[in-house]
Amino acid sequence: MEPISLPEPGIPAGNSSSVAQEKFHVLVGVTGSVAALKLPLLVAELLKIPGLEVKVVSTERAKHFYNAQEIPVTLYGDEEEWQLWKGRSDPVLHIELRRWADLMVVAPLDANTLAKVANGICDNLLTCVIRAWDLSKPLLFCPAMNTAMWEHPITARHVEQLKAFGYTEIPCVVKKLVCGDEGQ
Repeated sequence: MEPISLPEPGIPAGNSSSVAQEKFHVLVGVTGSVAALKLPLLVAELLKIPGLEVKVVSTERAKHFYNAQEIPVTLYGDEEEWQLWKGRSDPVLHIELRRWADLMVVAPLDANTLAKVANGICDNLLTCVIRAWDLSKPLLFCPAMNTAMWEHPITARHVEQLKAFGYTEIPCVVKKLVCGDEGQ
């Protein structure tokens, strides 16, 4: 079965050029860590790389930390997953995004979504994309949470489980946290 390409908003389907096919597709997943406030900066930096096309999948909780108007790329959430599919022959968004992407970066990955992914729970668009992810493609994850959450023994198990799936951890940075705690 031929994959269905999702048209960008405002661009009719079938108007893709060969230049668009040469681009490297990066799917950014963003979760409900306060570090999600850096999403506009992350997207801006990625867009500086020639030949890169970026799309973002956001959890509902992540939306609390950034202004969607500051994200100059297509932004998907749970609502789009359900609006797109109306019947049997319609595309399924989490599968189409999986097909589209050459690489996925989940930044930040909060403790909640880390636990969901490590245990196979897929109850939102982002976790469904990750659950359906093509393991021959790279998936990078950037854990971001309070130090007390990071140091809980279950966190290390969850990180190891993601590594066992073949995903690559981008280690946490040590800094003063928004809550005032000092990161370890």
